[in-house]
Amino acid sequence: MHLHFVVPDGIDDPARPSGGNAYDVRARDGLGAAGWDVRMHPVAGSWPQPDAAAHTALTDVVERIPDGAVVLLDGLIASTVPDVLVPQSLRLRLVVLVHMPIGLDGRAGDTSDDDNSPEVAGRALVADQERAVLSAAAAVVTTSPWTRDMLLDRYWLPPGRLHVAEPGVDPAEPVPGTESGGELLCVAAVIPGKGHDLLLDALARVVDLPWHCTCVGSLERDPGFVAAVRRQATDLALSERVRFTGARVEAGLGRSYAAADLLVLPSRAETYGMVVTEALARGLPVVAADVGGVSQALGHGADSVRPGMLVPPSDVAALEGALRGWLEDASLRRRLRRAASERRESLPTWSDAASVIAGLAA
Repeated sequence: MHLHFVVPDGIDDPARPSGGNAYDVRARDGLGAAGWDVRMHPVAGSWPQPDAAAHTALTDVVERIPDGAVVLLDGLIASTVPDVLVPQSLRLRLVVLVHMPIGLDGRAGDTSDDDNSPEVAGRALVADQERAVLSAAAAVVTTSPWTRDMLLDRYWLPPGRLHVAEPGVDPAEPVPGTESGGELLCVAAVIPGKGHDLLLDALARVVDLPWHCTCVGSLERDPGFVAAVRRQATDLALSERVRFTGARVEAGLGRSYAAADLLVLPSRAETYGMVVTEALARGLPVVAADVGGVSQALGHGADSVRPGMLVPPSDVAALEGALRGWLEDASLRRRLRRAASERRESLPTWSDAASVIAGLAA
């Protein structure tokens, strides 16, 4: 059984960690373990906004794939090139893996005073491109039920073609935790969508309590935002209590989780939130913005108790309240830690995700 997997270049690069890259790697490995001959086709370029060279490279890759083949495409590449992929859908079985809908980009439902503004027109064009690609695909894989529902609602796709393969998580040793609960951890690239500026504002309101916060994530993707966040930390007198480590992977990331009491994820948009389940695999409770599929990733422990707290997105006061509650209330910490420990037993696996994709490719 052969499967061609078209991905952005560099998914194995440890210097460029992301949820999408990790998913692609684990999907490749899981399909291989299930008996598929997975033929990888990395395509360089500034996806999802390819230049002419990237566009040509993708065209060359797809045109060389033999008739009737199954082609799994990362949505970061597929979503903005209907001129390449829609004609090929007549001879290939295209399966598109959507990590984040590019045409919606976490801003679905936004309005503008000027409906003819370049920003609105640009988003509308990308949405049209993505809709065309997904409509032509034989199947679409999303990484959360929330994403599937969004695509059905906004793109009017046939429900039978949309499938969910939630990211898996590897088993991990439970974290010991500290009595005070004051070791906070944020695992996310330092970019506007992850909300580090919101986190700093909330932390500045709980300086009367004992805590330290370690922010693990790439500092390379948006240097301007990184500089602004560092200035903000200095202005709020938080530089001694908040540390930005840069990206960490594998053992380094594992040590960060092991030293933590609470994962904090104040994102403005998420389709799932893989770091949520990575934390829960260690029995680590979570405080997160209630965006996208985060609530589905968080799930419940026994008796429907959430292993963490969800707050409205971009609501600094609510985030402050959740952090203060965690730091001040020992009984709350015990309850959430117990629910997180229970949630460890029901987390999805990577073999589950590979099985869904394999079923669509067969």
